Amino acid sequence: MTIQVLQTPLFAKQKKKLRKTQIKELDKTIKVIIKDPKAGEQKKGNLTSIWVYKFKITNQLYLLAYEWNKKSRILIALGVHKNLYRKLKKYLK
Repeated sequence: MTIQVLQTPLFAKQKKKLRKTQIKELDKTIKVIIKDPKAGEQKKGNLTSIWVYKFKITNQLYLLAYEWNKKSRILIALGVHKNLYRKLKKYLK
C-alpha cells in the first residue's frame, strides 16, 4: 500500500527556509513517520488530532507536527519548540 504524503502551505514555507543538509535530515525524519506514524507524541487538549515528532538538525531541536491516517501523512508545521505551538494554534483556527 502506498502512503500519500501531503504538506500544508505552512509546512512548505518553513521547509523553504532550511539549507540542503537540513532538508536531508528532515527527509529522514519524514521516512520515519511514514513507516511508524506513532513514533511521535500525540498532543492533548485542543491539539488532540496533532502528533509531534522531535528530532535534531545540527544540534538544534526541531519539532515536526503532523496528522495521519492509514492512507496518508499530512505534514502541518516545522519549527523550534517556542514558535511551533503558536503557529499550530493559528493555523488550526
